[in-house]
Amino acid sequence: MSEPAATTYVLPSVLVTRADLARVVREVEEVDNELEAQKARNRTTGKAEKHAPATSRQLADFLELNKLDLTDDQGRMLLKEHLRVMKDGAPIIHMTFAVEADPASLQQLVAYLRKEIHPQALLSVGLQPSLVGGAYVRTPNHVHDFSVRELLAGKREVIMHELEGLL
Repeated sequence: MSEPAATTYVLPSVLVTRADLARVVREVEEVDNELEAQKARNRTTGKAEKHAPATSRQLADFLELNKLDLTDDQGRMLLKEHLRVMKDGAPIIHMTFAVEADPASLQQLVAYLRKEIHPQALLSVGLQPSLVGGAYVRTPNHVHDFSVRELLAGKREVIMHELEGLL
């Protein structure tokens, strides 16, 4: 059996980190367990009804964006498998900020990264106040320092010259 093509799914911007994706995987597994329990109950009672339990905003956005129905047993099995592959294989971009980034900004940032870098990119967010401002970005292949600290360090000679002129 070949590995599932997890790249066929589009991630909504509310799924920012690997932890967010892991929560969605767990939620799909919980929904699957609930629907299987409903099937077992229906067999004993003779009913044929099936309804998906309420879902989080993250899962609801994912399902809507990918036009998926959780009540479809075979589709749900494939979804679980593909989400697991995606969670383990999605590219992670590590970003460290001087201050805590708000969720709306992270969603905009991840939407941009998915458009420009990789459609399933996820963020790993850190906090380092010594950066003063800006961000430190690390991928498996590159490191970029866009911090104010780095900018000031690069302009040290100019700052020292200007300060000497004031004295």
